[in-house]
Amino acid sequence: QVQLVESGGGLVQAGGSLRLSCAASGRTFSSYNMGWFRQAPGKEREFVATIRWVDSSTYYADSVKGRFTISRDNAKNTLYLQMNSLKPEDTALYYCAADGVYYSYARLSQESSYTYWGQGTQVTVSS
Repeated sequence: QVQLVESGGGLVQAGGSLRLSCAASGRTFSSYNMGWFRQAPGKEREFVATIRWVDSSTYYADSVKGRFTISRDNAKNTLYLQMNSLKPEDTALYYCAADGVYYSYARLSQESSYTYWGQGTQVTVSS
C-alpha cells in the first residue's frame, strides 16, 4: 500500500513556474514507477510525465516536453514536477500516481497502469 499526497499547486501567470511535490508513505517508494497526470475541467485525465524506478529514466507528453521536468528523491520518498514556461492550457488538477508492475513507456503513459493515486493539487495559469 502506498499513500500519495500532492502539494505545490497554485495560481501563476503565464510564463511563470511552479514545482509540484508528491509525498509518498507506506511501502518502498524507490521500487515504484511514478507518474504525473492532469485533468482540466470538462476533459479526461491525461498523461504528463513518468519516471521509472529501475533507472530513473523519464518520458513526457509532447505538450509539456522541454518545459516540465519530473524527478524523484528516494531518500525523501518524494516525487517532483518542475513546471516552467507555464501556459493557460496547463491549468488542471494535477495528480501523482504509483505503479509497481510495468516497464514500457507505452504502459506507463496510461492511467490504467497505475495502482495508487493522490487526491490532486490545483494549478491555475492566468493569461
